[in-house]
Amino acid sequence: MATQSKSGEDHWDSSAYQSAASFVPKLATKVIGWLDVQKDDVILDIGCGDGVLNLQIAGTLSKGTGKIHGVDSSASMIDTAQKDAAAAGVDGICTFEVLDATKLSTKSDLASGRYDKVFSNAALHWILRPEENRDDFFKGVYAVLKRDGIFCFEMGGFGNVAEMHTVFLSVLTRRLGITAARAADPWFFPDETWMSRALASHSFEVVKIEREYRPTKVDASGVAGWVELMGKQFFDKVEEVMGKQEREQAEREAIEVLGTVCGGEGVGEGGDWIGYVRLRGVARKI
Repeated sequence: MATQSKSGEDHWDSSAYQSAASFVPKLATKVIGWLDVQKDDVILDIGCGDGVLNLQIAGTLSKGTGKIHGVDSSASMIDTAQKDAAAAGVDGICTFEVLDATKLSTKSDLASGRYDKVFSNAALHWILRPEENRDDFFKGVYAVLKRDGIFCFEMGGFGNVAEMHTVFLSVLTRRLGITAARAADPWFFPDETWMSRALASHSFEVVKIEREYRPTKVDASGVAGWVELMGKQFFDKVEEVMGKQEREQAEREAIEVLGTVCGGEGVGEGGDWIGYVRLRGVARKI
């Protein structure tokens, strides 16, 4: 779920994530079903975040000899995951490591073809954003899997959080210009065709893939909390160029606009909603 800047800065805070986006693991029911966890599975979780899903999966693995190893580039997220696994008494089943997901093939203990399944939820749209990282990422997933092993993922798909994405880019463009705004954008939201081609070109057989529009109700910290957490890299760029005061103004502007766009007065359940689009799939190493 996490990514870092080119400078290695950790953009994530686990407590802020749990307040602004705790729905991410809660709404992973379908992709977990596609993962089809068996009690003896050896699983690698890429972008594991705070480990909530890992602890959930451990309930099945504890019935057999299975293990799940989570990697994430955020030290804050990994620290929380390790503490929670220890508190739950599953730290022998769930292990965690701070690791850039594009470096999988450089880790001999991972790139040994010993994993039955590779899993990723809500992380690939960050990981795949730099075009130069994509080949290394897919090669790494291939390297860690056994032959016929499964890669199961869910990520932001084409059209994901379009209202947020548009507002962030507009706020930056007005201050820094479109070229700088695009460069600051940390997201890549592909469609089924792009992902199917990428998988096939790296010797994976696509078993199934779909893109789903899934409007999602905001979390406890509301639209403002989501903007401050997920839009951090956009606003960091404003602060870098124009200072902290302008950054704060840019954040307020985005929150005010999105308070109208995401407002739930016309939604039967009320509250504020975000237009999530999920791309999920299962591919087999061939």
